[in-house]
Amino acid sequence: MTTAAPMDDRKARFEALYRETYEPILGYVLRRCPSADDAADLVSEVFTVAWRRLDDVPTGDRARLWLYGAARRVVAKYWSNEATRRRRTASLHPQLRDEIAATVTDFTDVSAIAQAFRQLTENERELLRLVAWEGLDHAAIATVLGCSKGAVRVRLHRARARLSRLLHATGFDATPVTVKGDR
Repeated sequence: MTTAAPMDDRKARFEALYRETYEPILGYVLRRCPSADDAADLVSEVFTVAWRRLDDVPTGDRARLWLYGAARRVVAKYWSNEATRRRRTASLHPQLRDEIAATVTDFTDVSAIAQAFRQLTENERELLRLVAWEGLDHAAIATVLGCSKGAVRVRLHRARARLSRLLHATGFDATPVTVKGDR
């Protein structure tokens, strides 16, 4: 029978994990949230999950991937709650609804790339974000998403092809770029 690590060891391990992964997790969340304040709250939630489940967090670089997975779930919950909030406010008086909407900071980019990207499914966008923004290879993405490397390869190929088709439809020339982990 194993005993839990002493509190000092646990605290030191968490502090090291936090120091090593805070910046990439913050970047991950910032790129998926409408405001820095929301991102700060969500990053806090991710590290609260990590503290509670510290014995489940792997060591080394796999810890960062584990945290990406946790962050992915925390951000998904945030957007689900945000959608619920928006549905509830939709029936408000139009003037009040407009005032509430004005307080939400939505990033609006009218470029062809942003428009095409928004037309992808959330799963397709997430795959492309994990490659382009987080710099993950297929194996790392498979760990984050909890699927096989082969599934990632197929899904990523389909997401890139769909994005390319959407861009082509707008007249944008999308030349494929080879990204780390494509081979």
